[in-house]
Amino acid sequence: MNKKSYFGNYGGQFVPETAMFALDELENAYEKIAKTSEFKAELDDLLKNYVGRPSPLYHAKRLSKHYGHEIYLKREDLNHTGAHKINNALAQALLAKKMGKKKILAETGAGQHGVATATAAALLGLECDVYMGAVDIARQELNAYRMKLLGANLVSINDGLKTLKEATTAAIQAWVNEIESVFYVIGSAVGPHPYPMIVRDFQNVIGRETKAQLNKYGVKADYIIACVGGGSNAIGIFNEFLSDTSVNLVGIEAGGLGANTPYHAATLTNGRDGIIHGMKTIVLQDKYGMIEEVHSISAGLDYPGVGPQHAHLHTSGRVKYEAITDDECINALKLLSRLEGIIPAIESSHALAYLEKLCPNLSEKKTIIVNISGRGDKDINTIMSYEKGKIYG
Repeated sequence: MNKKSYFGNYGGQFVPETAMFALDELENAYEKIAKTSEFKAELDDLLKNYVGRPSPLYHAKRLSKHYGHEIYLKREDLNHTGAHKINNALAQALLAKKMGKKKILAETGAGQHGVATATAAALLGLECDVYMGAVDIARQELNAYRMKLLGANLVSINDGLKTLKEATTAAIQAWVNEIESVFYVIGSAVGPHPYPMIVRDFQNVIGRETKAQLNKYGVKADYIIACVGGGSNAIGIFNEFLSDTSVNLVGIEAGGLGANTPYHAATLTNGRDGIIHGMKTIVLQDKYGMIEEVHSISAGLDYPGVGPQHAHLHTSGRVKYEAITDDECINALKLLSRLEGIIPAIESSHALAYLEKLCPNLSEKKTIIVNISGRGDKDINTIMSYEKGKIYG
């Protein structure tokens, strides 16, 4: 067992032998290129002048008054392309170009990673294929068109549930078929080593900024809350605070119609150890080990696995993971929209909805950070047509 590829018992490289040289090539390039001062300076310049970082840490005063606690929002929704996904996609695409790759490919669920990857490809002059489930293309029509407008080739996947799991499987297969010339830009902190580490490191900018902004305000965080599908926005904000056990970290999964029903994507709530997409992690599976179908109003959280570092943080107890239902999520989205004039992504609204459960049970006033991982423009059609009890995905 290569311990550097694991977080506790989770991680590894469960891929065909044909893919191993590409993973070794990626790890070597990451160490020799991405950690140089030149690469970091170029990426920092792009994050500042192209993406618009640092994203604000906004004190939501009306939401704070509503809940009786001091609530701050990390505004990743204000990034170029509207989500945290650009941080990682741009960094990986830049690494791909430095490695001499001419083409990148990606998987996407809600479409934000696809848009971010297509954006980075356009900026850097790379070819780009994006794999997306047919169901997700239909419910994220705006993002599907944005990718095409940016010059990407959108590949519709019609297998299985036609959502993120199937898109990821298809992307991995396509990557293996062209592995010498193509760079796979994984969008979340999932997959075989070194991807979970690389994605975490590139998303760590969220946590670094949050820590610096809290220091600037003279504020100490008591709770940090983020939604978790694969888990990149969550690990991006959590990682800087893992060693500070006075900060409570809470990851929020998609509870769908309820984690006690068959219609959810609450992996850490109901899953068990298994293998998916090249990694050992916690997976939603039946008694025979077959991957279970997942359901969520959120295309971005609609995934039966989770990043291996989150699986480790769950089993070690450092991070608490909870599930929020579709209905709780939509109520939270509408509340933030009306109180603060911010329409959050459906994914982020799962994290916001946890305030309804947390705040009434706190005995004294606390400072709570919620990572607003994306904006809700992409979700307007879903929000408009939302029906309680409807199965999405």
